[in-house]
Amino acid sequence: MKKLLTIVFIVFLFSGVGCLSDNSDDGWIQMFNGVDLTGWKANVNPESYHVKDGILVVHDTSATIRSHLFYVDEKTQELVKFKNFELEIISKCEPNSNSGIFFHTDYSERDAAKHLGKGYEIQLNNSQNDPRKTGSLYAIKDIHESPVDETQWFKLYIKVEGKRIIAKINDELIMDYTEPENPERVESRKHRLLDPNGGAIAIQAHDANSIWYFKEIKIKRLPD
Repeated sequence: MKKLLTIVFIVFLFSGVGCLSDNSDDGWIQMFNGVDLTGWKANVNPESYHVKDGILVVHDTSATIRSHLFYVDEKTQELVKFKNFELEIISKCEPNSNSGIFFHTDYSERDAAKHLGKGYEIQLNNSQNDPRKTGSLYAIKDIHESPVDETQWFKLYIKVEGKRIIAKINDELIMDYTEPENPERVESRKHRLLDPNGGAIAIQAHDANSIWYFKEIKIKRLPD
């Protein structure tokens, strides 16, 4: 009997360990491990990203192009696509800094500066020279007064479900947009659309004066 109980305990113990791996928190996937850039890949200027003291530091090294850090499969290095999802990010920045979170995107570019050509961007920005502030759905539904002090840690929540996109800052709804059937876009942003097949998640390194910090990035898939 004692031997049987020992076996049952060992099975239970290892089952618990398995449950605490990748998707332990009700389906949430921890995208950033706090140690290195495993699971991430830059399209250009990989030196714009590093991990220090458990924090992802994003600081562009070029004055002429935009670098983006994409979430990828750590084995194949292929882009991981998400269609419907919830995304939570804990971040902050230095004063006068710009960045952004892209989704439903890929490596395609729309200009020589390597701005991403596809998908949407939730703006992260407290710089003075860009009127589109943190929480904006960039160039689609803009916010012109920042809802938060970005130099202090804050939580950004993004949800995409069907055609609806919402963003919350510290649990307060600050952006709600539903993509219409035939959205009108200027030529330079004609692919700023939701993809029926989903797309990648990417973090933007905007310019040499901008420094952003990320200490938690997690995502949960929602049913299609």
